[in-house]
Amino acid sequence: MAELRPSGAPGPTAPPAPGPTAPPAFASLFPPGLHAIYGECRRLYPDQPNPLQVTAIVKYWLGGPDPLDYVSMYRNVGSPSANIPEHWHYISFGLSDLYGDSRVHEFTGTDGPSGFGFELTFRLKRETGESAPPTWPAELMQGLARYVFQSENTFCSGDHVSWHSPLDNSESRIQHMLLTEDPQMQPVQTPFGVVTFLQIVGVCTEELHAAQQWNGQGILELLRTVPIAGGPWLITDMRRGETIFEIDPHLQQERVDKGIETDGSNLSGVSAKCAWDDLSRPPEDDEDSRSICIGTQPRRLSGKDTEQIRETLRRGLEINSKPVLPPINPQRQNGLTHDRAPSRKDSLESDSSTAIIPHELIRTRQLESVHLKFNQESGALIPLCLRGRLLHGRHFTYKSITGDMAITFVSTGVEGAFATEEHPYAAHGPWLQILLTEEFVEKMLEDLEDLTSPEEVVKETLEMLNGLISLCLPTTPSPHKDTQQTELPAPENLAEEAARAFSSNFPKSTTGLKRS
Repeated sequence: MAELRPSGAPGPTAPPAPGPTAPPAFASLFPPGLHAIYGECRRLYPDQPNPLQVTAIVKYWLGGPDPLDYVSMYRNVGSPSANIPEHWHYISFGLSDLYGDSRVHEFTGTDGPSGFGFELTFRLKRETGESAPPTWPAELMQGLARYVFQSENTFCSGDHVSWHSPLDNSESRIQHMLLTEDPQMQPVQTPFGVVTFLQIVGVCTEELHAAQQWNGQGILELLRTVPIAGGPWLITDMRRGETIFEIDPHLQQERVDKGIETDGSNLSGVSAKCAWDDLSRPPEDDEDSRSICIGTQPRRLSGKDTEQIRETLRRGLEINSKPVLPPINPQRQNGLTHDRAPSRKDSLESDSSTAIIPHELIRTRQLESVHLKFNQESGALIPLCLRGRLLHGRHFTYKSITGDMAITFVSTGVEGAFATEEHPYAAHGPWLQILLTEEFVEKMLEDLEDLTSPEEVVKETLEMLNGLISLCLPTTPSPHKDTQQTELPAPENLAEEAARAFSSNFPKSTTGLKRS
């Protein structure tokens, strides 16, 4: 539950918001991390020392449901001469370490990120006659924060979030989100580390699909060139009724299609309703490690497998001659890889889960025949997997949201994969890899060219895999909530993690997260 109040009004846990020139008494009482972020807000809005805030009545660290302590709301006059309309500017407080006493975030030093290393912002076009900012964006930001806290996966610029519902619960076409650097908020050095500001940008379904097929940064650049679709500061207008491709039809063919052909897709995976079963031979008993039984309690991925899948999804944006699947036990320093700090937890499961991982899950097995299950939305992404990923020497992962298993398609250009041309189907515990050669992918794409429905695409695709893979699909299209997509993510971000599905706070959203 949250309440709306001026940030300068006395609150149950916070003193008045000080600015850069606040009296020393206030500065000593005010949490240092919060004070540092307020200083950046006061730099940008010196005439609004006490903006309206949506405040969590019971703080998250006291057992409340809302991870963000505050969301401040400022009135930004924009710049009409630069096609920047007047708008409301929302800024979160809580994803970074505000207190430095480990009540929420573990202190790791001043040189690294503070907390998760970022706060969220959002710019909403101000409607004529609107005297106060709408508060629904604050709940939207709380929803994204819940995902971050519960999965411990972070967002980066260029990530997309598939929401599949108008952001303000209206009839708007703005039903999904991209993330980018806030154009005005500068990174802040706090006593507990560095904080950057990621801005939420509302987009239409067609724009989300283009970001998935190509990349989020490319679509953000296109949105910046269309004033009514965002303009230079990427301001969300919930009344926008046209996509950028309807406003300028040339953008699809001249920018997006060419970009996909040249660059491929940087979406390295999705969390979806999917499963697989080893059909090479029936299991000898319920504990036979050669089979993943569907319909029973699925086996859990080990911490090593989970970390390798995450690293795989993080590396998709790297421009290497050969994309690399990292070793199962990579060398790490202080818990971080050299490329990018991973999720702060080593496994999607609790620490206690590793104790029940059978030893045989560590073995890699070559399979002769497997059975795959996908829902319809997952199937619709198979052409993206083939054309945007495998043809460019990359990989694509489906991570189950209903069980702890994963399916990764790899090309011959991916080093470190345990699937090979000699043994194209291989499993490491519940993680299945399927290797497809470039020639085979091209043949599949030719055969898929005339198909339109996701069900036809999936069935035809799996029938072509040498007849060794069988398919189970629902007879009717699955609702959108069955697939979660978070290109969760940015310069090597992990794509969408199943942990989103673990959050009961995403009742009608699919969060598209990541890029590789």
